[in-house]
Amino acid sequence: MGLAAGLLAAFTIAVMPGLTASDDRTLVDAMQHMIVKIENPVFFLIFLGAPILAAIALVQARRSGSARTARWIIAGLVLYTLTLLVTFAVHVPLNYELRDMGDPAHIKNLAAVRDDFVTPWVTWDIVRTLTATAAFTALTRALTLHPHTT
Repeated sequence: MGLAAGLLAAFTIAVMPGLTASDDRTLVDAMQHMIVKIENPVFFLIFLGAPILAAIALVQARRSGSARTARWIIAGLVLYTLTLLVTFAVHVPLNYELRDMGDPAHIKNLAAVRDDFVTPWVTWDIVRTLTATAAFTALTRALTLHPHTT
């Protein structure tokens, strides 16, 4: 979850501020390319593999009788589920709508398209960055509580 939180944070603190400082065509063109390129096996492994690994850790924590550890893992899973919900309910539809508009040179009223995309995308990206970071923090806390045996 740390890699996923870091990726989202990079968009929140660098990518989107950089793109929003650019002109409408540059922002739309760059986002269309990123939307296509980010959907790759490495991204999906990082983004969707994290909760699977956390669920495995939860099973192990419960088997070892570590209720406190399990509670923190559950908290991390709940927070990361919120991250995924925001992604699939807000970002994916916005991304696909923008991607499917085609060449920015042929989009009518590019400024309105940009505004309709950027405001909700950036707002909800902050939310999912916070939930992903909190999820990672919860898992880190669980790790510090889990009894280590050698």
